[in-house]
Amino acid sequence: MTQQPSPTSDGAAFVRLVDASRNYGETRAVRNVTMDLAIRGKIHALVGENGAGKSTCLGMAGGRVAPSSGLVLVDGTELPPGSPRAAKRRGVQAIYQELTIVPALSPEANVYLGQTISRAGWLREKEMRRGYEQLCEQFGVAPALSKQSGDLSVAEQQMLEILRALASKTNCILFDEPTASLAQGERDALFSTMHDLQAQGLALTIVSHNLDEVQNHADLITVFRDGTLVETRPAGQWTKREIVNSMLGDLTRGADIAAGQHRNRVSARDRSSAQQPVLQVSGLSRAGIIDNIDLTLYPGEVLGIAGLVGSGRTSILRALAGLDPRASGQVSINGKPSGVPRSVRDARSKGISLLPEDRKGQGLLLARSGAENVTLGEWKSDSRFTFIRERSLFASAVSSARPVGFNTKRLGESAARLSGGNQQKLMIARWIHTSFPILLADEPTRGVDVGAKAEILVALEGIVAQGRSMIVVSSELEEITGMSDRVLVIHEGKALAVLDSHDGPITPARILQIIFDAAETAEPVPSGGELS
Repeated sequence: MTQQPSPTSDGAAFVRLVDASRNYGETRAVRNVTMDLAIRGKIHALVGENGAGKSTCLGMAGGRVAPSSGLVLVDGTELPPGSPRAAKRRGVQAIYQELTIVPALSPEANVYLGQTISRAGWLREKEMRRGYEQLCEQFGVAPALSKQSGDLSVAEQQMLEILRALASKTNCILFDEPTASLAQGERDALFSTMHDLQAQGLALTIVSHNLDEVQNHADLITVFRDGTLVETRPAGQWTKREIVNSMLGDLTRGADIAAGQHRNRVSARDRSSAQQPVLQVSGLSRAGIIDNIDLTLYPGEVLGIAGLVGSGRTSILRALAGLDPRASGQVSINGKPSGVPRSVRDARSKGISLLPEDRKGQGLLLARSGAENVTLGEWKSDSRFTFIRERSLFASAVSSARPVGFNTKRLGESAARLSGGNQQKLMIARWIHTSFPILLADEPTRGVDVGAKAEILVALEGIVAQGRSMIVVSSELEEITGMSDRVLVIHEGKALAVLDSHDGPITPARILQIIFDAAETAEPVPSGGELS
């Protein structure tokens, strides 16, 4: 594959890879990559699927990974292979997903960890505290002097790592998935800090799966696929769809959905005249959270719920899944009136199943195998005289996991050993294994790479194509518009509008305009379709 040179005419390359490769046995994680990885005064984003090679390139630049062949140049001088200390001495600091904070130490002690200020063998604690406070003041961070670092949030601990880098007079910071564990406000604060550092001439490189953040904040975007560099362009010259297509290659349908391209199935208007709803909800309420929500779901339909964080999206799903016994309202299943489910068992008896947002805490038994997680709670067809037939159970898991792109050879491994994308695929495979007609998906692709996202979106579309129905909540509006036949727009717990794809394209801009109009008027705006 011909590699495109990095467009670096506006800045000087501080870290450069020259024909760099990294092999793990017979696996070639990175193949002959030549690129300007970190450029003074620029934010350079590396994107690609898990295993595409981007984090390995970051590791080689930070001295964590030794190239199997090729060179790493820092400010024009070759970096000794596999030496993080040498990289730090040259002004390169790496901040990985696994933070290196010592929980029992104070924040200032963590900032000066490995670079303490001392004289004649005695620590200069007052001087270190003063330096810590000055760094906090420089970047508008409130110093947490009375706390142990282990009591700080992930975002605050991540800021300590950044301050540690700055205390060492660094010229370059490499970030590996810096926002993966942060809330939106914390993400905004982190990028504000990164732009401040950029303005000071530092070279910043980030590895990220969040394409919206990449497009909004990076100067350059480089796409990796299968260990090779596909192309580098200025961020403004990439569209989201071009990035996704470059990352995925053949997974075009999943890429279309992820980019918000909807393939219309049957409109709600046509369905309503031919079929009764599989689910009808009236007056769904939860004091102080959601207020008088009405919605209708038809067979073979995807209904998206769109709203800003805190709007009540997840609360609607939790109420319908039986996880909020204080919710009130009326529910009809296939025309038969019923109350709001009072427990998960009650919801499942009504044919409702939830894919929770927190896959590790609520969705999976991490110590159990992938096969056990796929068939969890549905063992009747794989048991005889109350004994589970393991071969039959494993065969059922294989047939359910294959459609979601899960490597069935790994079904015997514990779920804890799998990546986030593969863990998510296990929960989708569980849906395939079961026969629940009403599926509730809360952030079905959160925290997974773009390749896994495409496979998951295609698998969900396949489930709906079998006649089952789905309500989807996602923070990514492109995902909502790409998947949904109709979209319920909510704000501060109230329904604003129902948009039908039959009436015209449902776009993120249209959804946001409805929400912003409602926020300004404090009253629901006229909908593009009837509330149902």
